[in-house]
Amino acid sequence: MALGDAILACLTERPMTGYELAKTFDSSIGFFWKANHQQIYRELSRLRDRGHVQGREVVQSGKPNKLVYTLTGEGRAALKHWAAKPSIPPSIKDDLLVRLCALDSIDIEPLRADLMARQEYHRDRSARYERILNKLFPHGAASPADTGKLLGLRIGLRHERLVAEWCEEALDALSAASRTNVVPLDESQRDNNGRADAS
Repeated sequence: MALGDAILACLTERPMTGYELAKTFDSSIGFFWKANHQQIYRELSRLRDRGHVQGREVVQSGKPNKLVYTLTGEGRAALKHWAAKPSIPPSIKDDLLVRLCALDSIDIEPLRADLMARQEYHRDRSARYERILNKLFPHGAASPADTGKLLGLRIGLRHERLVAEWCEEALDALSAASRTNVVPLDESQRDNNGRADAS
């Protein structure tokens, strides 16, 4: 998926300014496709050049005028064309998981601190998803037009909860591993019968 496709999807909700699109990314589509404000404004310019969106200037009193973007017929066709293509499952690139592969060769304490920070991050995101779900879909049901949003929020919530639980599991496993990591006794500390010297 390209950023332009995500912007076209956002504009199916209603006409928006670049600022409103950026805020929408921060609170919805941004959960699944990251983009900063500058990237969004640059992509809007490209979409206008392609004829996929049009900007209408709105005169404001006491403030600079603003451009409100709407989808064109070509933009809707481009969105349908993109949506008809098969999706590509995302690949994971996570340096934390790579560190776990080398667990016996790295320091545990920084890894433990990293896991705790990750756990907090995913708990916060889980709580945010819950707030949005409760606000938008207090009865757990959606209109046909909003069913996709509800499904997206639900998988987002499950993902964040699952990762937070996995962080807890990983922290427990690291604690257990550090407790059972017994250093073998030196041969000089054993008596002739192979028993540990009590002294």
